Amino acid sequence: MDKRKRAGLRTWIEVDKKALKNNYQVFRSIVPKKCRLMSVVKSNAYGHGLIDFSKEISRLGIDWLGVDSVIEALALRKAGIKKPILVLGHTLPEMLKLAIENDISITVPSFEVLDALKKIKVKKPAKIHIKVDTGMGRQGFLVSDLTKILNQLKVNRQALNVEIEGLYTHLAAAKNPAFPKYTMTQVEIFKKWVNAFEEVGFNPIKHAAASSGTLIFPDTHFDLVRIGIAMYGLWPSLEVEAFCKDKLKLQPVLSWKTVVGEIKKLPKGSKIGYDLTETLTKDSLVAICPIGYWHGFPRALSSIGWVLVGGKKCRVLGRVSMDMIIVDVSGISPNPRIGDEVVILGRQSGEEVSADELARLADTTNYETITRINPLIKRFYV
Repeated sequence: MDKRKRAGLRTWIEVDKKALKNNYQVFRSIVPKKCRLMSVVKSNAYGHGLIDFSKEISRLGIDWLGVDSVIEALALRKAGIKKPILVLGHTLPEMLKLAIENDISITVPSFEVLDALKKIKVKKPAKIHIKVDTGMGRQGFLVSDLTKILNQLKVNRQALNVEIEGLYTHLAAAKNPAFPKYTMTQVEIFKKWVNAFEEVGFNPIKHAAASSGTLIFPDTHFDLVRIGIAMYGLWPSLEVEAFCKDKLKLQPVLSWKTVVGEIKKLPKGSKIGYDLTETLTKDSLVAICPIGYWHGFPRALSSIGWVLVGGKKCRVLGRVSMDMIIVDVSGISPNPRIGDEVVILGRQSGEEVSADELARLADTTNYETITRINPLIKRFYV
């Protein structure tokens, strides 16, 4: 990226629009034409920037956007985004009216939320998606609640002033194609709910699949699929990657970069960083980069993480500090200079540091690696 665009920035994110278009087209190609696509943009679009990512995926033709909260949904409406939006997470009672007034669909996972809806005084109905817990043990009505929820929805249809727009569940074990039994058990339970709702005259949008289900279990597609991590070009699990990589090509969308802030030569035996956890075993050239765990670079990567400098992998030395890391740049030719670009996540001259690699080193997942990148860091769509 042109240095003039990121002038004044010590660290920044680049989001590749061509890679995003590729991923979008992959999912359009594997679901039925009548099946709608939701891009899950919760949690700052998994670190990619809520507003800009939502605008870009909307331009590509996405049907729905999925967020965690009414606050996120309102931010999208304020930015002029008119696509249907579903709040997937918990909605506070005091936020229900704002959701209804701004044409935001909400998840109803409990009788308490239904009771709260009865107290809302607005002219137009609330658009709701009934959430069913078919075996995740998280959000949603239990299987034993089916008769009660249908009775409440039928008896209180006018009092509730709701439009039953959707009915959905979430799959707990769809990330491993070798063990389909639990997933298909969840699907069969969900189908019973679908049949029961349709028998009493409701015709909601049915959805169950997130990225993994969409990729490897076609029977979970129903009327809509919710694509999260895979829309950003990352595989939901190693098992899904192994199952799909020869048939489908996802492209990571995000690169994270910083600069060399300082360079120094340190002799063998020098202590590095807080708590003196590392001692140099040889004379070394080190670079100090102005990012740390505040920016989202995990402290767990102390002494084991990598960045790219001059197209070479350079190891993090000692502790990751709040706002700085020290990296070994010995042996790079020509020697790095202050201001040189450093790649934290992404590619440089044929080398790559991936979110999956950093996640394995930090004993976490690629989901956490990207979503915990500080939202204050500037994102550029390139």
